[in-house]
Amino acid sequence: MNGIGIDVSKRQLDVGMTDGQILKVSNSVAGFAELDAWLRQRPTSQIVLEATGGYEQCVLDFLHKAGHPVVRANAFRARKLAQGLGHIAKTDRLDAYALAKMAALVKLPPYQPLEPWQQKMREFVRARRQAMHALTIARQQQEMVGDRELRRLLQANITRLQMLVERLGKQIAEQVAQQPQLAVLKSMKGVGPGLQAVLASYLPELGKISGKAIASLVGVAPLSHDSGTMRGKRSIHGGRAEIRQVLYMASMSAMRHEPRLRDFYQSLRARGKEGKVAIVAVMRKMLVILNARVRDAQGGSIPA
Repeated sequence: MNGIGIDVSKRQLDVGMTDGQILKVSNSVAGFAELDAWLRQRPTSQIVLEATGGYEQCVLDFLHKAGHPVVRANAFRARKLAQGLGHIAKTDRLDAYALAKMAALVKLPPYQPLEPWQQKMREFVRARRQAMHALTIARQQQEMVGDRELRRLLQANITRLQMLVERLGKQIAEQVAQQPQLAVLKSMKGVGPGLQAVLASYLPELGKISGKAIASLVGVAPLSHDSGTMRGKRSIHGGRAEIRQVLYMASMSAMRHEPRLRDFYQSLRARGKEGKVAIVAVMRKMLVILNARVRDAQGGSIPA
């Protein structure tokens, strides 16, 4: 069965099939309807779209609701596959074909749409992260200024951003409190409203897949670098950076207040593990434990 790939831009969708068929439609409701009719004449096991910073969200939701087997692929993995297929050049058409090859060759986890409350929470989490980034830039800008009047003006911007970050943080905490199913995450010390919100809105798979799979999905599973008799240094790569950034800060707190994780970290350091390696291991262990607790709270089972 042919694979189908869709390269998404702000205004256009480039659709490709492994047999060479192509389609171009607008990234709009009218384009989605045209795409839906085209896809129904070409059955496939997977339709793969590349994550493009949000421009793919509307078509993803439309195709999922229409009953198509749609998948959102990691952009890094998609590009590496394209290069492996010999597609050094990059065009929308080539990208769509590479995504179609991925759909035909690689079984990927199906797209899981967020609940309305999760979508709202994600928007607030994203807005707070962007405000924090802007605050960091504003502080760096002020540090490079010597003029007193200009520093005063820049300080006003810093104060405004600080208030925005604080306000968004409070609203995120209120949203978390309104979702009783998230309370199980608080059973681990170091897991505050920030991490709860990120896990709820950026990791809907939590509690539904195995601990090994959840660690790989987030990007905290060690990857081997072996060849023949050579045993390379393990490292992490890829995954969902939005989660890792918050999980890192939570792990620093958990290592101080959660005895199980503190002892785990200390044992790794005593065995000669580097500090960063040990911290990543704590992050992975935190995630696996939380995954199991969510699974148990939901009364479900996780496939091996």
